[in-house]
Amino acid sequence: QVQLVESGGGSVQAGGSLRLSCADSSYFVSTYCMAWFRQGPGKEREGVAGFESDGAERYADSVKGRFSISRDSAKNTLYLLMNSLKPEDTAMYYCAADTSPGCLSRGWTFGQDKYNYWGRGTQVTVSS
Repeated sequence: QVQLVESGGGSVQAGGSLRLSCADSSYFVSTYCMAWFRQGPGKEREGVAGFESDGAERYADSVKGRFSISRDSAKNTLYLLMNSLKPEDTAMYYCAADTSPGCLSRGWTFGQDKYNYWGRGTQVTVSS
């Protein structure tokens, strides 16, 4: 059973940094088949960072150049390093996993229907 647990959220001033972690203690899914989403106040949930079918990193335009996704396959953990944070980054950040066969090549990286497991989220608040 896949269990995703996010951590690392908190409050930070604009320009600061945070590092989020998403651990799957079940070791059931490849970290290439995991991604980060977020949902800000009054907004729909959107993809933030993930991996394309060729393994290349993919980022939302709003975070490109500031956020960096990484993985530790040995620990089955996904990370999101967030630099130069802005108030607009304030949101609940979710880790998602796709356990389907050939998950890396299936669907769109930021397509929410691709993922069948979701973490409970970790709050990130950026003040001005």
